[in-house]
Amino acid sequence: MIPATAAAPFLGVAQSLSGRRWLGPTADEARRAEALAQATRLPPPLCAVLARRGVAAGGVADFLAPSLRALLPDPMGLRDMGAAADRLLAALAGRERIAVFADYDVDGGASAALLLTWLRSLGHDATLYIPDRIDEGYGPNEAAMAALAADHELIVCVDCGTLSHGPVAAARGADVLVIDHHLGGEALPPALAVVNPNRQDESGDLGHLCAAGVVFLLLVEANRRLRGRGVQGPDLMAMLDLVALATVADVAPLVGVNRAFVRQGLKVMARRARPGLRALADVARLDAPPAPYHLGFVLGPRVNAGGRVGAADLGARLLATADPAEAARLAAELDRLNEERRAIEALVRDEALAQAEARGMDGPLVWAAGEGWHPGVIGIVAARLKEAANRPAVVIALDGDQGKGSGRSVGGVDLGAAVQRLAGEGLLLKGGGHRMAAGLTVARARLEAAMDRLGALLARQGANAGGAGDLRLDGLLMPGAATPELIDVLESAGPFGQAAPAPRFGFAGIAVTQAWTVGAGHLRLRLADSSGPALEAIGFNQADTPLGLALRQAGAQRFHVAGRLEINSYGGRNRVQLRLDDAACA
Repeated sequence: MIPATAAAPFLGVAQSLSGRRWLGPTADEARRAEALAQATRLPPPLCAVLARRGVAAGGVADFLAPSLRALLPDPMGLRDMGAAADRLLAALAGRERIAVFADYDVDGGASAALLLTWLRSLGHDATLYIPDRIDEGYGPNEAAMAALAADHELIVCVDCGTLSHGPVAAARGADVLVIDHHLGGEALPPALAVVNPNRQDESGDLGHLCAAGVVFLLLVEANRRLRGRGVQGPDLMAMLDLVALATVADVAPLVGVNRAFVRQGLKVMARRARPGLRALADVARLDAPPAPYHLGFVLGPRVNAGGRVGAADLGARLLATADPAEAARLAAELDRLNEERRAIEALVRDEALAQAEARGMDGPLVWAAGEGWHPGVIGIVAARLKEAANRPAVVIALDGDQGKGSGRSVGGVDLGAAVQRLAGEGLLLKGGGHRMAAGLTVARARLEAAMDRLGALLARQGANAGGAGDLRLDGLLMPGAATPELIDVLESAGPFGQAAPAPRFGFAGIAVTQAWTVGAGHLRLRLADSSGPALEAIGFNQADTPLGLALRQAGAQRFHVAGRLEINSYGGRNRVQLRLDDAACA
């Protein structure tokens, strides 16, 4: 591998065929990669990835084999954890009626399933309550909490509740536990315990956890207290598939203990022991070992589909069920709803993108608002706008004199904090979230003013500092170096996802020996240089783009190409391929 510096665009690519600037390792990263290679004898491409992640030579072994035992924080480091664990165990001992109130997304569903499965393993069934996205909105509401309190002694709110002062107060006669990760306000709701690493009085060291991760810590502490009483608690390691699913689907950064959650959770998921996830993988025709991609883009959207366009509790029920027949039925229904969601999303996405482009995609905030847009898909459409502009994005469904919005952010920009501040200033009726995602309600009359102010707040965080054209690469490879063995080595630095980008490499002066279209507009390529075997490549949805057209008409022109190496198992035969990100004329 040939190192590069950031003194100039990598391989001289200031503007690629898709309009991007390529950035390689900085001079400091290149030096640290070389030092790692000398100290560890690991392959230089892997050392380049480790250097970019800030891994020192002494920490390489632990990083490549993240241990949950080593990385799991002490649950008691979180405020109110002891009170929450004691109250949960008291409800078990007293055979009290317990209700679990959860958000309608994957994180909420997985958090609820964790708690329901743990309770069921101890012989205790609980009531599941998921609010309807359209009729009830996000989080606890006073009517639902009052009704649950009338029939239950304990209500556990998961992935919601930190800002729900009125609804928690409405649960008269019942104790309320809040197990959450969304940003807290200056005051906490009147719950018996609020366990949340993003409370304002917390250090923030565990602020990267999703709600399912926080619930897992609660169950770790509850199991520890059971052991102190001579009772063996449920097997929590077998529940890490749920934590992994929620961590990836909620776009939590794959750093620290989250890496171990996902690494171990994928191993658990591969055993196909959970009826709901097994049934969901089957309807999605997932015939390969699960990877973070499958959690975020194959399984997660199907779990979410019920909350978006169907019955809100379908996803949580699927994840919690122990009945294979019920799992098959729920998975089929969620798969059907996911197709319906896709059709609705496509309509809203086209309108939102056209509106955002007309307004301008180069500011600190990209946003769109439309009459009658389905509230269940605005979060996904916001993610699409974010991807298109590499800017924080908000999409708002207008109905009457109000609009309900959902936002998605980019790395380094805390959207949740900005939205919460906006609500505190009175420009929003309500709003909150976390770094990467947020929800809001705004009066139609204040829509423009609110978005202008939100853009200004995000600009202070540098939301418009990075260009949409930057492609970060880890170095340069020759096609002959792209082997299954190298891919296995690179995967040891995973899992890859939010805050842990997959390794991407450039290949210089490559000839396109074959180019053809497959499927619905995908580009298939055979690439070669003069030194070794050809490299196969796939460019998804790129056949008719300027990039794809240039490569299909390459002739004698040579190109620099960039992308991620992977194993293509299609047809039962494993072979190396490059998942193409970009190309530039050499």
